Amino acid sequence: MKTTRNFARGSLAAIVILSASSTFSYASPQDYEFQLVSAEVKQGPDAEVAVRLVDKRSGHPVSDAVIFTTRMDMAPEGMETMTTPVEELPSGEAGTYKFKTNLSMEGGWRFQLGAKVQGEGEVKGEVVVKATP
Repeated sequence: MKTTRNFARGSLAAIVILSASSTFSYASPQDYEFQLVSAEVKQGPDAEVAVRLVDKRSGHPVSDAVIFTTRMDMAPEGMETMTTPVEELPSGEAGTYKFKTNLSMEGGWRFQLGAKVQGEGEVKGEVVVKATP
């Protein structure tokens, strides 16, 4: 009888915990997006591109992400195989990530990024930067 009562209490406690945990909402990678700080960047070997990682649910910048992959190419101009190295730079603004690259030609450059957001997983996105003279 005592064992049955303990089992019933344990089962009830488990149901309460599961019910409470299912009411919390968790973010998914689609809840985040990369946004350009400036859509136009001066062409050249020391071009700086800044992007924000934003939580779309709140509109707030995400400052604790770890950028783990970048790729810059000229896909918007039909030259996807034309790539250039990207180097991450320090940024003084929360949620803003700065990069140095060589935008050797005028026109559109696709910038693909991958980041890990603490507790949320991987976020991938791309933006198009316009290199101007």
